[in-house]
Amino acid sequence: MIAAYQVTQAIHVAAVLGIADLLKDGPRDSDLLAQLADVNPDGLYRLLRALAGVGIFAEVEPRRFALTPLAEPLRTDVPDSVHAFAALQGQPWIWRPWGRLLDAVKTGNSVFPDEYGMPFFDYFTRNEQARTVLQAALAGSGRRTGLADHYDFSQSSTVADIAGGQGALLGTILSKYQHLRGIVFDRAVVLAHARQHLTEVGLIDRCDLVGGDFFESVVVGADTYLLSQVLHDWNDNAALTILTNCRRAMPEHGRLLAIERILPERQAPIRGPLGDLNMLVLMNGRERTRDEYEALLAKADLRLAQVSEMGDGFSVIEAVPRT
Repeated sequence: MIAAYQVTQAIHVAAVLGIADLLKDGPRDSDLLAQLADVNPDGLYRLLRALAGVGIFAEVEPRRFALTPLAEPLRTDVPDSVHAFAALQGQPWIWRPWGRLLDAVKTGNSVFPDEYGMPFFDYFTRNEQARTVLQAALAGSGRRTGLADHYDFSQSSTVADIAGGQGALLGTILSKYQHLRGIVFDRAVVLAHARQHLTEVGLIDRCDLVGGDFFESVVVGADTYLLSQVLHDWNDNAALTILTNCRRAMPEHGRLLAIERILPERQAPIRGPLGDLNMLVLMNGRERTRDEYEALLAKADLRLAQVSEMGDGFSVIEAVPRT
């Protein structure tokens, strides 16, 4: 556990090099893999040997490697691929701030601005390469939540995905519910990616793309508002502003769905608390308990109607206007 960051970086490198895709048709010698990936043969062999030691890839013969069940999700062409997430986790703008966890704990504040001279999301507005990596990871996470299979949208007519990124999650919902229209609301710099994705999957004719800043207002005209892994990015004051703007835009019969990890009151499984630390280090956000979400919603004139678990640690928090 102490040296787990080394495994993170090794997985990251294998993902960036596309090794799992190169092995999808069967075992290959590491020298050939190195040639195809355009890297040093000895370096790649040592990487694959290390990953085989934790069950990611298998050395089936000397210097010949194959996929394992753990390595399969690193392929880009499989359902529930984690390739984009692995590519994200090894980025310097993730691990450099984590190297200053002590400072974050001492101050209770994000250290990202000290490292990069600006807040987390400002950095991605200005850095196209980093924005592309982050959006791909968020899109993959959105597809894996399985919201369209978990939640019944049959009573909705228009779903607005607030900070909807590439529109991947909204696309899965529209694909299943043919009567729905969708709106992707996000910063203008992101919407080009949404247009490309929704065009590729044949859904652009059922979607509107609206640029804006959810700290100022959100789009009107929907009866269902979706916030997928948005609220945990922000402290309570900022999250309350987002919720209040959603409430103002909603009709009285509308509803809001927030997809988040909900922390238990005590002795939480490690994934939730580590995610909470990640929010602290990178962006001054936080994971929350059910009671904390309920209190936050109430301040925005919303009532928590129900919470349902989705699997993989995520829950759907459904809220409606208070009456």
